Amino acid sequence: MAKLGKRTTAAREAFAGKADVTVEEAVALVKANATAKFDETVELAVNLGVDPRHADQMVRGVVGLPNGTGKSVRVAVFARGPKAEEAQAAGADIVGAEDLMESIQGGTIDFDRCIATPDMMPVVGRLGKILGPRNLMPNPKVGTVTMDVKAAVEAAKGGEVQFKVEKAGVIHAGVGKASFDEGKLVENVRAFVEAVQKAKPAGAKGAYMKKIAISSTMGPGVSINIDNANGN
Repeated sequence: MAKLGKRTTAAREAFAGKADVTVEEAVALVKANATAKFDETVELAVNLGVDPRHADQMVRGVVGLPNGTGKSVRVAVFARGPKAEEAQAAGADIVGAEDLMESIQGGTIDFDRCIATPDMMPVVGRLGKILGPRNLMPNPKVGTVTMDVKAAVEAAKGGEVQFKVEKAGVIHAGVGKASFDEGKLVENVRAFVEAVQKAKPAGAKGAYMKKIAISSTMGPGVSINIDNANGN
């Protein structure tokens, strides 16, 4: 067995015996052990009692974190004419139409969020097999197919997080950086959990939220008490 490094060993010892703690305790523990040489992302993993293979158990949504994500988000917008100009003025990093489609088909995906005006969806629709698996496909349910391009770009740049349940019934999301104040991370965690709770699908049976864990990019994870995370 490979020998663990000092940092990994220390982190594991700090987390030993800790489980089902409050959001505040979990955030403090993760921050104290985020000792990498870069500003680690604080990540949530929410295990849900759903089977996303069934349409009535799909969970997806969007939430504006009160304190942002700390991440620089690159935004691509499919639009023409005045709406393209509106997107550029709002701070979109890439704006285009058929030219952008061809660039993506050629393998260039240099963005984290994709927005489109409704009239552009016939063009964007050809990219479903490329953007869909990456959770980048514009969707009216999460506000990325819209005529209000300005608001969509500003929301994406301002800390809005999209989420979608994976095949195993788990949702992963970054909710801030280890450099954030503990209070701001706690607010972000609770806002995200609340959004997932509100997105509970009609077909969900039994316990909806089964487990919530938090970790930093390079650190161990710790489980959070679900009732506490919900603010109960």
